[in-house]
Amino acid sequence: MSSTVRVLAMVVALTSAVVCATPTFASRGGGGGGSKGNSTSYSGTFSLVLLNSADGLPHYGQQMTFNVSSNAPYPFVQIDCYQNGAWIYDQTVGYFAGWIGFKYFTLQSSAWTGGGASCNAVLFTQNSDGSHRQDLSSTSFQVYP
Repeated sequence: MSSTVRVLAMVVALTSAVVCATPTFASRGGGGGGSKGNSTSYSGTFSLVLLNSADGLPHYGQQMTFNVSSNAPYPFVQIDCYQNGAWIYDQTVGYFAGWIGFKYFTLQSSAWTGGGASCNAVLFTQNSDGSHRQDLSSTSFQVYP
């Protein structure tokens, strides 16, 4: 009977060791590395596309999008606009197959109720969890009243 007790004690000890070690492996992301590093350097270009402009210029309240070309798995475009130095608009759109939102921008917001604005657009990428942002390209443009 003492050999049965020893075997049972060994099984309990091994089970305890596995249970205690499991959270450590889970917190390391399962790959053993511990962090989701982004050592890849991506590139990309983008160009403004006006969707409903009569004169070829972006105007308050109109819609626009971008032609995006990138080797990044998750490319985004973020636009920030300012009126007289005050930040009045910020929107980010994903330009990849799994993006569930609209792929266009409407040039207005609750803080932007009319008039022109100076805007900056940035093409960037990041991991699917939002980490490791990498800016790829940027451009500035004027929005007219």
